Amino acid sequence: MPSDIEIAQAARLEPITAIGAKLGIPEEHLTPFGRYKAKVSLEFFQSVQARPKGRLVLVTGINPTAAGEGKSTVTVGLGDGLRKLGKRSVVCLREPSLGPCFGVKGGAAGGGYSQVVPMEDINLHFTGDLHAVTTAHNLLAALIDNHIQQGNALDLDVRRIAWRRVLDMNDRALREIVLGLGGTGNGIPRESGFDITVASEVMAVLCLSENLADLKRRLGEMVIGESRKREVVRAKDLGGHGAMTVLLREALAPNLVQTLEGTPAFVHGGPFANIAHGCNSVLATKLALALGEIVVTEAGFGADLGAEKFFDIKCRKAGLTPDAAVIVVSLRALKLHGGVDAKSLKAENVAAIEKGAANVARHIENVRGFGVPVLVALNHMASDTPAEVAAFERLCAGWQVEMGVGQGWAKGGEGTRDLAGRLLALIGREPTRYKPLYPDEMPLWDKARTIAQRIYRAKDLEADATVRGKFRKLQEQGYGNLPICVAKTQYSLTADAKVLGAPEGFPLPIRDVRLSAGAGFVVVLAGDIMTMPGLPKTPAALSIDIDAQGKVVGLF
Repeated sequence: MPSDIEIAQAARLEPITAIGAKLGIPEEHLTPFGRYKAKVSLEFFQSVQARPKGRLVLVTGINPTAAGEGKSTVTVGLGDGLRKLGKRSVVCLREPSLGPCFGVKGGAAGGGYSQVVPMEDINLHFTGDLHAVTTAHNLLAALIDNHIQQGNALDLDVRRIAWRRVLDMNDRALREIVLGLGGTGNGIPRESGFDITVASEVMAVLCLSENLADLKRRLGEMVIGESRKREVVRAKDLGGHGAMTVLLREALAPNLVQTLEGTPAFVHGGPFANIAHGCNSVLATKLALALGEIVVTEAGFGADLGAEKFFDIKCRKAGLTPDAAVIVVSLRALKLHGGVDAKSLKAENVAAIEKGAANVARHIENVRGFGVPVLVALNHMASDTPAEVAAFERLCAGWQVEMGVGQGWAKGGEGTRDLAGRLLALIGREPTRYKPLYPDEMPLWDKARTIAQRIYRAKDLEADATVRGKFRKLQEQGYGNLPICVAKTQYSLTADAKVLGAPEGFPLPIRDVRLSAGAGFVVVLAGDIMTMPGLPKTPAALSIDIDAQGKVVGLF
């Protein structure tokens, strides 16, 4: 079978104006970036918000493994499958970060015959949104250091500046740095560091804002540090949030593209779910809900991260009510969770699947805890045997959960037609009773402990006096009503990436707490999670090239 990029490059795409027309978007409200991608104007977004809303479906997954699950592939495939059943479906995805594209994870455009296109554009520079976020974030960083150099009227304590710099690339050498070296003309020396762009609070703010005024307000509320009197200093105190809004003005508008089968897709916003809130923009989701019957969106990594944050942060903040959740599973991944060596995944092993399925059961129980109906989607792969599929079907029957097999990677929408039908039947049969995991008024420490105990099955939180003091201080400063955004490894329900399956009764180590006042949540860092990834021993960048005809090769 051809590679993902070969399939994408061979596709015959419709002009983006034709894709917009399928949703009733007038051409004058599209800002084209070439022939096959465009931004939709904020004016059009506002004009359709009074319309009746479609049904919202979240696609999430089990804890990811090196074997792959195919969450984005199933998301795209479901959108195409629903179209084949006569539904006006719309797909909503996040924008890929360049870091993983040149590292190890890959892109976020789906795979095989269930992709959003133009694939190379989406996975590379796209419409420049991530560059705009990077520039706006680093403008604020430059203003902070310049303010200190020019007299420090805000009396910023250089030891307590929380605002780091960002780069949309995996670069471990930049995690911890020293600024201002080389003499008095180069600023005040201090320790700082870099995060990856998708971990920036600016990215979270972009994804949670609903208009330019909201964007500017949120940017102004971002905390940049403390004064020497231990008073909070915000971006609006420095005065740079207006210029940041200018840089993000175009980036705020949702991006419209298409699937290989011409289903409209909004790809907008790119926060990681292991270190941020992991959902595409509220603007894109609300626009899709106003234009489509069924909106299929995804949240990053496993349900313990992406789905929990989708329910507790995005839906809570944006007033969204999800109608169903699809949990994506691959049998190869279950074998890894069941203890099989990575080299033996193609061999039939029903026992390992039955053992590894404990991870699926945990996520089903967790998602049901939010009151949302669940469909399990088995992303079928060539190595899956009839006995293995039958064993997994028996497990799902025992859990009393609807289950379907998707073959979108190999067959596109035709391969997900049955899965889409099961989804429609589920939505028609089981009404949603969505509710967040915890109330706004619950104290921050208790919110974090609730997530740890009810979602991860930890015994309790583990934190030193300094971390506990940060929780108390944020509570006293009036931030106690904010939701929690846990930053931890995506590979495990614990904070240890090597612990697979469905462990319970472990302590969850909390090493830091950070306020994201503009985004409207508190970040809790668990274990040794890094906000700036590194490259693997053999980065994907070493296989990516361009041929004599100017065509990209080696990109997945």
